[in-house]
Amino acid sequence: MLAYKKYWITFFTFFGIFISTPSSYGADSNKSPLPIASPTSQGFTPEGLKRIDNFFADEIATNRMPGAVLAVAKNGKLVIYKSYGYLDKASNKPMTNNAIFNLASMTKTMTAVGALTFYEEGRLPLNAPISKWFPQFKDMKVGQISDTGALTLVPAKNPITIQDLMRHTNGLTYGGRGSTLIHKQYPAGSAPAAFQYDGGQFIEKMASAPLLYEPGTVWDYGFGLDVLGLIEETIAGKSLDGVLRERIWSKLDMVDTGFDVPIKNKARIAQPLPIDPLTGKAQSIPILKEKVKFDCGGSCAYSTAADYIRFGQMLLNGGVLDGKRILSPQTIALMTSDHLGDGIKNNVSLTEPGRAGYGFGLGVAVRKERGVAAINGNIGDFTWNGAYGTIFWADPVEKLVVVMMGTATGEIRKTHREQVNALIYGALNK
Repeated sequence: MLAYKKYWITFFTFFGIFISTPSSYGADSNKSPLPIASPTSQGFTPEGLKRIDNFFADEIATNRMPGAVLAVAKNGKLVIYKSYGYLDKASNKPMTNNAIFNLASMTKTMTAVGALTFYEEGRLPLNAPISKWFPQFKDMKVGQISDTGALTLVPAKNPITIQDLMRHTNGLTYGGRGSTLIHKQYPAGSAPAAFQYDGGQFIEKMASAPLLYEPGTVWDYGFGLDVLGLIEETIAGKSLDGVLRERIWSKLDMVDTGFDVPIKNKARIAQPLPIDPLTGKAQSIPILKEKVKFDCGGSCAYSTAADYIRFGQMLLNGGVLDGKRILSPQTIALMTSDHLGDGIKNNVSLTEPGRAGYGFGLGVAVRKERGVAAINGNIGDFTWNGAYGTIFWADPVEKLVVVMMGTATGEIRKTHREQVNALIYGALNK
């Protein structure tokens, strides 16, 4: 038994392979996040599992990541649940399974699921224009950049719809993703926007900025889920934290998920390395120190590997976990289908280089082809990730859910995602 203050870890050995599981998956719970099974009984090889351990050990030893928590479920059973390295390397504090991570864009998938609960109630039609809730978006302008870099504005032909917010076809771009005069009128990203604006100010900022593209024509990563979260707040008359807690987190017993971390749990927040291993420059995660002014549905939530694998397993199960239904199977099928089709320019792989062959659903990337992509998986698998080193994916063919929580904030996080994907699939023998 290893003691880390009041948190403790027990070790179960299956055929020489360790699964480290905490006595509780949150600060106050007695339960494991999912039923436990031996990894070899679910098709993982001892050799493959050892490669996974060696990968994390090598990355940590060479200062390419501070630490991570990996949770893997197969056939609804928790087969890997391990912490590696350091929660905070600067203070030599070891990583624990119940470490808390800022999710960054993995927040988006939860925001989309929250919206779909209103959709099922008939209160949030996908084709509804968002001006129904925020009239400021009624007469949007699309920016056009000339060869000389000059900006002109033309009236948008299409309204921005709820579907456009969820599938990133709304034209509300992240300013940090370009240097044009259009990009310069947007905040760099979701968290920077939430540092600067409250919810009302944010809506005014979005509605006054020129759209990068005509709505419904191009996939472009941006502020859609932040706007969607504020629409959910408007419908429910409460904060997005309150909406998601009531409709998702409390039902799934996601005890450590929210838009703020209680003071008693702040010591469990994972910290990044102070220096980017690729550039040698100082790095940080500003949201760990700076308070946001609204619950930004695109980036600002915190969670644990345990909580998020319950969320992912719920999605894989068709909207239900432990008898608690969040969405119907039909709505999950709608969510995890490609919503881009042939008529929308697909730029998903420009954001995530390994995701050629993916389309996009409602809050998740969805694989359309087994080949083309640089990562393994099957047609129909769905996924998203976060800028600070987090990722989840679910593979319905393999009945597999994977959550990796990390704090590698630079470009190296994309390499880690591809490597973990290869290691997980490479460890399967059936």
